[in-house]
Amino acid sequence: MSTAMNFSSKSFRPRAPDKGSFPLDHFGECKAFKEKFMKCLKDNSYDNSMCRLQSKDYLECRMDNQLMAKEPLEKLGFKDLMDKPSQENKEAKP
Repeated sequence: MSTAMNFSSKSFRPRAPDKGSFPLDHFGECKAFKEKFMKCLKDNSYDNSMCRLQSKDYLECRMDNQLMAKEPLEKLGFKDLMDKPSQENKEAKP
């Protein structure tokens, strides 16, 4: 009796992740943004409304590094923050 399985008849077809799911940041491309966001949450008793700028920066990093689909920030709930510079931009200025 043969116990070998034949997988050659099936082909794997990759597909994009479902809306709302995205790849893990295996290379740490957005780790600094994530750490700032997590520190902000901890410092503000996990009140995410106090950390919206950090959240926006983190999501922008993920979109810039193709770790999630590009979406307009207004659609992600940041319309009121669109005129404000990001935290990263503030820190880069002398």
